[in-house]
Amino acid sequence: MIGIIDYGMGNLRSVQKGLEWLGTSARILTDPSEIPGCTRLILPGVGAFRDAVHELHHQQFVQPLLDYVESGKPLLGICLGMQLLFDRSYEDGDYAGLGIIPGEVIRFQPEPGLKIPHMGWNSLEFAPHVLLKGVSAGDFVYFVHSYHVCPNDPDVIVATTCHGSQRFVSIVNHRNVFATQFHPEKSQQVGLQILKNFIDLPVSAPTVTS
Repeated sequence: MIGIIDYGMGNLRSVQKGLEWLGTSARILTDPSEIPGCTRLILPGVGAFRDAVHELHHQQFVQPLLDYVESGKPLLGICLGMQLLFDRSYEDGDYAGLGIIPGEVIRFQPEPGLKIPHMGWNSLEFAPHVLLKGVSAGDFVYFVHSYHVCPNDPDVIVATTCHGSQRFVSIVNHRNVFATQFHPEKSQQVGLQILKNFIDLPVSAPTVTS
């Protein structure tokens, strides 16, 4: 079963519809006790980091989510869901994240002519990776964000994107944990291919960054 965590701050139905278009059913999870039964898990997110972390704790999703990651089964974070995987964010303060991937979340630096938030279509640059099978370097995906992740370990970086003169991380992979700063469910055929690649990942053992 593919589970999509519903903590009140995710674009759940769009993600679910994308998976359905691929011929795969997914369950929206409102109860943390459902997480252990999932073979794949998606953590979406739209909104403020502080509120999202609060809701994950308040609704008691955090420990089951951490236990799931330890089990070695694949997890996909999307947009804010990607940022939540890191140690901390400086969005309107200083807030602790889930600490699954070492690093932090920072705001784009202002520069002449640069629009923040970064909103719309932009391209991916990457080396071959299991999550990007069937995707070409330079393909476009859809972003909506003002903050971006800065991993401590550069080996977790799968893809990058430029906004103005600033190159930021748009995909990461840390063992069995994958995440995209963009919305694959809104990125047409490229995004659907990425979702398909996630669906096709093995679930028997942690996936190693490549």
